[in-house]
Amino acid sequence: MTEAPLPPHGVPWPGTTPEHAGFDAGRLAAAIAFAQQNESPWQRDLQAQLEAGNFEPPPDNEIIGPVAPRGGPNGLLLRHGKLVASWGDTRQVDMTFSVAKSYLSILAGIAVSDGLIPNLDAPIRDTVDDGGFDSEQNSPITWRQMLQLTSEWEGSLFGKSEQIDRNRSLSSEATGRPAGAKGAARPLQAPGSFWEYNDVRVNRLSLALLRRFGRALPQIFAERIMQPLGASSDWRWEGYRTSFVDVGGKQVQSVSGGGHWGGGAFIHAEDQARIGLMMLHGGLWGGQRILPAEWVADSVSPCPLNPRYGLFWWLNSDGTYQPAAPRNNFFAIGAGGNVTWIDPEHDLVAVLRWIDSSKLNAWIGQILGALQP
Repeated sequence: MTEAPLPPHGVPWPGTTPEHAGFDAGRLAAAIAFAQQNESPWQRDLQAQLEAGNFEPPPDNEIIGPVAPRGGPNGLLLRHGKLVASWGDTRQVDMTFSVAKSYLSILAGIAVSDGLIPNLDAPIRDTVDDGGFDSEQNSPITWRQMLQLTSEWEGSLFGKSEQIDRNRSLSSEATGRPAGAKGAARPLQAPGSFWEYNDVRVNRLSLALLRRFGRALPQIFAERIMQPLGASSDWRWEGYRTSFVDVGGKQVQSVSGGGHWGGGAFIHAEDQARIGLMMLHGGLWGGQRILPAEWVADSVSPCPLNPRYGLFWWLNSDGTYQPAAPRNNFFAIGAGGNVTWIDPEHDLVAVLRWIDSSKLNAWIGQILGALQP
């Protein structure tokens, strides 16, 4: 069996010098300093940050899941599977917000591989019968539409109405000033005809996956992803105090696809880098196949309604998401400056925690500019 790209957690990672990795050492050092100097404007007290209405004003911003203070900026850079640079505390376990959406996509890939989702383009109600897809609006919704954020699912889940995230603007949200139209009513479109970033709908997809697996998603993620990757046991994935559902006679918590109202994936940069490296390698970890190659390719294929989005992964397919990056690059992105950047063209994986999101493209330009011709 081919040697795994990284040894198990607790064993020192194989490292290399910037020069051996093909970087100009001085330029790379400047790029790392740039990441450290451009910390996210978000407060370290994330409870206060969320309660301040970064996503929406009261009462819609009520926190119903766990929240923890964040650490300082940190991150690491891998090239050819070796550690080239790291900064800050890369074992600081922090909230990751919407990076968890990309982890839900990975779980969906496992469900497809296991035959639990026989057809991504089939209505979810064909295999999930819990009342969430019975209405005229919701009954045609497919798994792919949910994963591409084009479902237009209608309803409330765990005490949150999907209307809270209607008319959502990620660009204004990043500044801490949600768009004035956010949460306002608008006519719903036919499923598959309108793209909108909506956490309630993401959480509905998470619940549908729980129904198909019949077990808590963090258990599946640990067994099928994190343990084979040699990750630590430091991470956790939380839902809400309201998100316990009956599964086979037991109360199981359905986890959230972000930290919008608390909860989500709490994880450190080193574990995130393993996930990124597995995705870079098309679902392989050494000689072990973690995800089907076809699923990874599907995940990073652009949505017809938004070329910058795949199956819960951000894409640069039209060169506009992060203009400094090559077009085949893809990203797991979480609010507050949480980034996993995957660059197949240059065999790079980078994890950044708590960088000012408005500086990400400049940082990518500096990293690629540090590569020797």
